[in-house]
Amino acid sequence: MTFTLLSCQSVVQQKMQSMDGVCLVAPREPITAQALMPIREINADWVAIVPYAFAREGEPEIYYAHSSRWWGEGAEGVIQTIAYAKQLGLKVMLKPHVWIRGQGWAGDFTLKTEEDWQQWERSYQEYLMTMTHIADSMQVELLCIGTEYRKAVVARPDFWRTLIDTIRHQYTGQLTYAANWDNFENVTFWDQLDFIGIDAYFPLCEQQTPDEATLLAGWQAPLRSIRRIQRKFEKPVLFTEYGYRSVDYTSRGHWLSKEEDRAINMEAQKNAYQALYKVFWNEPWFAGGFIWKWFTENEMEREEAHTGYTPQNKPVLEVVKQIYGRPSSTL
Repeated sequence: MTFTLLSCQSVVQQKMQSMDGVCLVAPREPITAQALMPIREINADWVAIVPYAFAREGEPEIYYAHSSRWWGEGAEGVIQTIAYAKQLGLKVMLKPHVWIRGQGWAGDFTLKTEEDWQQWERSYQEYLMTMTHIADSMQVELLCIGTEYRKAVVARPDFWRTLIDTIRHQYTGQLTYAANWDNFENVTFWDQLDFIGIDAYFPLCEQQTPDEATLLAGWQAPLRSIRRIQRKFEKPVLFTEYGYRSVDYTSRGHWLSKEEDRAINMEAQKNAYQALYKVFWNEPWFAGGFIWKWFTENEMEREEAHTGYTPQNKPVLEVVKQIYGRPSSTL
């Protein structure tokens, strides 16, 4: 069976330098620059710093400066981690998240009244401007203005456009937004950003341990959708998150995973990474991506060490090192 990957015909005529990055889990306690050295050792040249704010389901207020946050999530820890990354020659994406208590991810967050939405807009903008000032003062290369607000980007499109304009007046670096894999086609403000950002957890197949050919076939429909949006807005595409758990059925979609399907499966994880790299990493319109997720030493929970997303201490790490360490060429 032959697979033909779509090629770029518009905005980017030569392959850009890929962002070969990881999403760093904010450490609970202070770290030193040495804690980030393993990121350089896998040939990564970017790191995403991921602080979390919190909100409650159905309520508009966003809480960032709270006493229970981890060191790496507070402003001081974010600034210090960025400084360490730059000390080691890593470029930085600052990627603020919001965790909804009682709900989890921000994708299903919504509000009932116009008054609540306006209060949320004020609160969210305050949070983002805190991140913007950090990004500008630390000369961060890339700022992500939001992560997986699947309903809010549809419900409040004017807010996001105004927010982007406000950020542009304070920050001279590049901007993206991290759309969930099932929502990037509904984002209307890609024209104002530098990258089309996608958290790329596309379901590809139902097999327990799919081979490369099966995974390549599974990528064809998502690839066509991504290319349609890329052509429409003429912006490079960035996987603001990508990755797979080291379990059975990892390419099916993590939200469909059942407890009995979570047996350790390093081969499934490795195959999924290899297929993703083969499909995207040489496309001239593709800007690279950030692995979900990476831990500093002693931060990894037992589940992550065996069945979680991290590639650390797993066979797939050699695949990552090879791809991140090679020049742009046929994979």
